[in-house]
Amino acid sequence: MKEWFTAADLAARALPGLPATDRGVQSLAQREAWGDRKNMAGGALARKRAGRGGGVEYHYTLLPAAAQAKIMIDLAPEKAKKSAARDETSTAAAWAFYESLPDARKEKTIARLAIIEEVNGLYRGGLTKNLAVVTVGKRHGVTPATIYNWFGLIAGVARADWLPALAPRHTGRTKTAACDEAAWEMVKSDYLRAERPTFESCYRRLKSAAAAHGWAVPSSRALERRMEREIAAPVKILARRGVDTLKAMYPAQQRDRSVFHALEAVNADGHKWDVWVKWPDEDKPMRPMMVAIQDLYSGMFLGWRIDKSENRESVRLAIGDVVEVYGIPGHIYLDNGRGFAAKWLTGGIPNRYRFKVKDEEPVGILTQLGVEVHWTNPYSGQSKPIERAFRDFCNDIAKHPAFAGAWTGNTPLNKPENYGSKAIPIDDFVRVVAEGIDEHNTRTGRRATVCNGRSFVQTFAPSYVTAPIKKATEEQKRLWLLAAEGITAARRDGGLTLMGNRYWGDFLHGHRGQKLVVRFDPDNLHDGLHVYRLDGSYLGFADVIEDTGFNDAAAARDHGRTRRAFIKNTKVLLDQHVKLTGREIAAGLPTPENLPPLESKVVRMAAQPGYEPLMKRPNGPEPVTLSPDEEAEAARIIAEMNGEDAPGAEIVALPVSPGQRPDFKTDEDYAHWVLDNPELADEADRARVGELMNNPSFRLLMGAEAQEKSRHA
Repeated sequence: MKEWFTAADLAARALPGLPATDRGVQSLAQREAWGDRKNMAGGALARKRAGRGGGVEYHYTLLPAAAQAKIMIDLAPEKAKKSAARDETSTAAAWAFYESLPDARKEKTIARLAIIEEVNGLYRGGLTKNLAVVTVGKRHGVTPATIYNWFGLIAGVARADWLPALAPRHTGRTKTAACDEAAWEMVKSDYLRAERPTFESCYRRLKSAAAAHGWAVPSSRALERRMEREIAAPVKILARRGVDTLKAMYPAQQRDRSVFHALEAVNADGHKWDVWVKWPDEDKPMRPMMVAIQDLYSGMFLGWRIDKSENRESVRLAIGDVVEVYGIPGHIYLDNGRGFAAKWLTGGIPNRYRFKVKDEEPVGILTQLGVEVHWTNPYSGQSKPIERAFRDFCNDIAKHPAFAGAWTGNTPLNKPENYGSKAIPIDDFVRVVAEGIDEHNTRTGRRATVCNGRSFVQTFAPSYVTAPIKKATEEQKRLWLLAAEGITAARRDGGLTLMGNRYWGDFLHGHRGQKLVVRFDPDNLHDGLHVYRLDGSYLGFADVIEDTGFNDAAAARDHGRTRRAFIKNTKVLLDQHVKLTGREIAAGLPTPENLPPLESKVVRMAAQPGYEPLMKRPNGPEPVTLSPDEEAEAARIIAEMNGEDAPGAEIVALPVSPGQRPDFKTDEDYAHWVLDNPELADEADRARVGELMNNPSFRLLMGAEAQEKSRHA
């Protein structure tokens, strides 16, 4: 690239920051003494022009920066672009190298720059450059050759980048001991194993193999330093301690939960308690499993259920508690680990109940309610703050004095001295856990950003009052209850029996003996059942029927009162349906006199005189012809039967008087006679008719007139 220009050349190029005429450029050169200017190496920046005409040429570095850039772009655009890119890269690399230096070497670099600035100051003050270098060198104990070497380091370098350019470049001893490549690969592979062998044991095995293969192997310390230098610490952690330990080396994400409001987002997870608990139906104690729901905004626990295992029934019921008490959350974060998600999808214990539980996925129910489900990493406290709270429970609740002797220890190697000496009844365990969770929610002094010293409850309440909360309808609340299929209603009264409890509602009379579906809460069986047909249509709510003591008179009176009310209401319903008496019904029936005459549908044609059928068909057997003796014997027998000595000839039928009791074919005839003839009926007749009239069906048969006579009899 051309570097020297005359005043006329510079004026013709119309460079920024320069006059546009030859005379103007010459005047600028005189004012700024371009003819006396020298570069850092002492070379002149103005020279006589060779060739005809003479004149003076100036180096382009005398020009303003904008003019220099314009000349570089015009004369060598591609080269200038590449040079600028190289300069930018080299500048960044120089500063990166300077930053990597220890403080002692940085101080040496700063001292070099101070000496350079001092030399330039004396040079600008009028001393020659050589005299300035010698003077400053004597003052600081540095030879002139060293100072000139430093000037060589910054030659052509921008003033802003002199500091990294002057940095010492010596790196010390870099020679490494010889090591066969196969030996190096062997010791690396041996050391980077999950069994975590010591480096000394790996080196001993390497020495043994090197002797057999003739490998050149340096000392143990030399190989260990090389391993520290060439293999990054995260690689060692991954190989020797696994992914989980490697994750801990990466900074945790700090999540701001203040972006939510109360109940906008919740997280759920399961926690297995380190306490032996005794269930009434189990021979051996078990460690209970709790499914809990926590509000992400405040950290408050909103709902929880305890069961023998982690199953989707307990998950459904725990979320159902939150929906019923507080409302429907917008988001829910669930553990995607095998221990939680698999039980969520499969239901855990298949034979927990002695009836078929309807297969309903909780995730599907959440989707129906518009809740967005998020699956998080298992055992991730950053993803689910509830796991941090579970660690508090391990200390504050699991080690409660009420559980002394029942604590199992948090690992098999951390069992207490009194391990297995006691098991807590499930009712007592649930009570202590409830008290502990309540204390956890109401404890003040919380240091979370949204809490600011308040308790979780105090943080949750103000936001909950002002937040747009979606409440569940009664139909939506029932979605969370467990659905038991194939429960048969009793044939006598329609009652239902579930898990030893009896339930009844008057609507069940229409479904006696039928198989039904019931929804229930297994932890609150006395709350009653919601009853459905097998096709899913809702029937009604059945209350629980409590068992009472044999000698409980008050309970007997209550039961009798409710039964009488049931009978009375049923009678009212019957009266609403039955509008006609038996006589009115009978009066509406057609009588023989009122019946229309029957019309013959089959007509037999009359035979014409002299007509003879082709074939006579006898209607019966041919009559038998008696002999004369047989006819005489028959006549004698007939005469004896009709004679005066015949049996029954003396029996005379007496007429019945009007006041005599007739024979009755039915109870209805008997009752009508007694009511119509009270003077002929005795006390027994009236008592008998009274018993008959107590029957509603008999009263309906007798009619209103007979009922009126019975009341006045």
